[in-house]
Amino acid sequence: MWAGIEAGFGKKWRAWLRKPYLIAAAVLLAGTAITIAVVLLAHPHKKEAFDGLPHKYSYLQADSPGKAKLHMMLVAPEDIVLRKAGTPLRPIAAYGINGGFFYGSDLLSVAIMNDSPVNGTPRAYGSGWFNAKYPRGTLVWDGASGTLSVQVVSSGDELEVSDRGHYWAQGGISMNLQHEELWQAAATAEHLPLADDQRMRSGLVYDQDGKLWLIVTQARCTAEEFRTAILETVPGEGREGIFLDGDGSSQMNADEAVLTGDSRPVVQMIAVAGAEQP
Repeated sequence: MWAGIEAGFGKKWRAWLRKPYLIAAAVLLAGTAITIAVVLLAHPHKKEAFDGLPHKYSYLQADSPGKAKLHMMLVAPEDIVLRKAGTPLRPIAAYGINGGFFYGSDLLSVAIMNDSPVNGTPRAYGSGWFNAKYPRGTLVWDGASGTLSVQVVSSGDELEVSDRGHYWAQGGISMNLQHEELWQAAATAEHLPLADDQRMRSGLVYDQDGKLWLIVTQARCTAEEFRTAILETVPGEGREGIFLDGDGSSQMNADEAVLTGDSRPVVQMIAVAGAEQP
């Protein structure tokens, strides 16, 4: 009986092989199935990565009159954790955005918590102790006084804080949101990369009430367009902030928006407290 079934199947199979369009359709369907499987494995549903994390932020999406759509996370400064990443943000079980500039595995922007740089030891190159080459705008939360400021520094040694055991400092480039006449000259002096190019952008902004916004746009825009969108859409008075690393590094993990940039690994993340730290 099995021999008869096998023989019949063989005839049908040979007939099918004589129809090239059927073979092409089968190959296309197989390729599509493989692609879907790879995507699902590489990008599981966002809820799976973030299930169980404390939701210590509020999300806001804002469209400026220009073309920059801002994705923003409102976070209490005391709930910020500067941490090492080493991968794209997407697989990391933490809410937050990308941090400062880097090259390879070296962090080129200040990223310090309580006098400990996130990527090595104090005063070591690439550790996050230095803003490499130039003094640059660094957003500082002074935990003892409960205040936020932007300080232009070259290293952690220059930071002015009340308690060296209770602060964090994130390096970037000064936005000078309160000084329209100064911001471009300051950005030039601090060597803001690719300021006039159309790039994805990210930044940190705070207001006089101590509210802190983590901001990413995947709409390509110049630095000036990004800064203008912030002035037009971010709530609050007395705002100030810094540009962070941009383009493919502009990434965000939130329940409401997972922005992957170009999925490149980043050295450092600005995370919302709640997940286990490495």
